[in-house]
Amino acid sequence: MELGSADAFDRMGTLGVEEEFYIVDSDGYPASGISDLIYDDPPEGLLGDRIDHELFKFTVETQTPLIENPSEADELVRAVREALVSHAADHGYRIAAAGLHPAAKWRELDHATKPRYKSQLDRIQYPQHRNTTAGLHVHVGVDDPDKATWIANELRWYLPPLLALSANSPFWNGFDTGLSSARAKIFENLPNTGMPSRFEDFEAYQRFERRMVEHGSIEDRGELWYDVRPHTGHGTVEVRTPDAQSDPEKTLAFVEYVHALVLDLAARYEDGESGTAIRRELLDENKWRATRHGHDASFIALDGEGTVSLEQFVIEECDRLDVDGLKDIFDAESGAERQRRIHADESLDTLCNVLCLN
Repeated sequence: MELGSADAFDRMGTLGVEEEFYIVDSDGYPASGISDLIYDDPPEGLLGDRIDHELFKFTVETQTPLIENPSEADELVRAVREALVSHAADHGYRIAAAGLHPAAKWRELDHATKPRYKSQLDRIQYPQHRNTTAGLHVHVGVDDPDKATWIANELRWYLPPLLALSANSPFWNGFDTGLSSARAKIFENLPNTGMPSRFEDFEAYQRFERRMVEHGSIEDRGELWYDVRPHTGHGTVEVRTPDAQSDPEKTLAFVEYVHALVLDLAARYEDGESGTAIRRELLDENKWRATRHGHDASFIALDGEGTVSLEQFVIEECDRLDVDGLKDIFDAESGAERQRRIHADESLDTLCNVLCLN
């Protein structure tokens, strides 16, 4: 029974970045390459022990080393990506990134044979069988478990705007869903996903985690796949909301913002703020708005009165936290809009190539 510990929360402000990618062929279409890239010839160097596959044989996840200084995030995120692209190229593959691959049809793709995933497929059935999603996960170290739990609670309102900015998955299973982030809705069909409830303190979260394992709902703490969680193994607050991005600049903008926001919330916790009590149903509504409308979304305000446009959110947050990357993302064409434009004006073949990392 794998459970975490309060003792893991012992460092403040470190970073870790996990990115999920697709293994594709020379034309950018899904390819079952995990055996070649991970098992038959595992990479060495920076990527060694920092690469694993996900549910399908065409999905892979990378992790950066522990980032002690946020100024090192840019170099390490790019270096991990470059190492993955090079390793894939050595075996005749390319790497693509999006919340969902527009050409992936889950019924035609092979699942991984790793015991963990075979168990999940057997236990969860249909929702997991079709889970071709890819996301971005940002870990920020927190030096106290109760502080981490409070921060995770407070982060929940900020997550739908992040999803809206990252929305990069309009196509799923070969058709246009009409959503900006179909990934969010596909992934939310799994148990233990979506917007979590508020936890009174770390003891309450740990008790929940333990009960879920003890009652057989999950096999280990890692199967609590909520949009944000105190990670009881790494001692971090983990934000799991954004769609995967092909452009590293966008990934780094989300990393910059999440890091700044966690540090801001940590300071507010230390100052004795009581926290907010917005209803989870309103948070779910905000997430739906992000899922459906992307950059055009507006959100129910934190006090439950009135709405906030995504543009207003970006301007206020960037000014408040002295960060810039989110402004660049908002000012540019969204990932969902770009995918639809390329698909309509050119072709699916072109879109599959565009999503590949260089």
